[in-house]
Amino acid sequence: MLGRTYDGQNCSVAKTLELVGERWTVLILREVYFGHRRFDEIATSLNIARNVLTQRLQRLTEEQVLTKVAYQERPQRFEYRLTQKGLDLWPVLVTMMQFGDRYYAPEGPPVVLTHRDCGGTLDAHRTCTTCGTELTARDVRAHAGPGAHATVTAVTGPDGSRTPAGQPG
Repeated sequence: MLGRTYDGQNCSVAKTLELVGERWTVLILREVYFGHRRFDEIATSLNIARNVLTQRLQRLTEEQVLTKVAYQERPQRFEYRLTQKGLDLWPVLVTMMQFGDRYYAPEGPPVVLTHRDCGGTLDAHRTCTTCGTELTARDVRAHAGPGAHATVTAVTGPDGSRTPAGQPG
């Protein structure tokens, strides 16, 4: 089994893999990008063991990819928000999503990202296909796509607004 670190390697890819190379980590980030910021929302959406989610959220917080913000005092509850470092990972997730859509989504993409301002989709360079604007995580909305399963009820944008499946954002 591979270790968690790549000691002795002077490689930016290896260092990034130490952070996001574990499968749950990327899926947790996807959920946060889609607006699921609270522990229970993420746990339910991913069907992940609570101890595993706790460990991954702690690591992402320690690495300053996410920040933990209290939203309730009694009992104390937190939500997880993307930092600038977390937002900087957005192009990686979009590229992985587009790769998966191309090679592993025969019924079409399960999620479609659209430009909030004009409704255009993203090209391979994260540019709006309608108006030509270069897009960031804050500029897009996620919608259920043609390959979404019937159990998908909503997907969201990085600001947390939820868009019910099948309805315009």
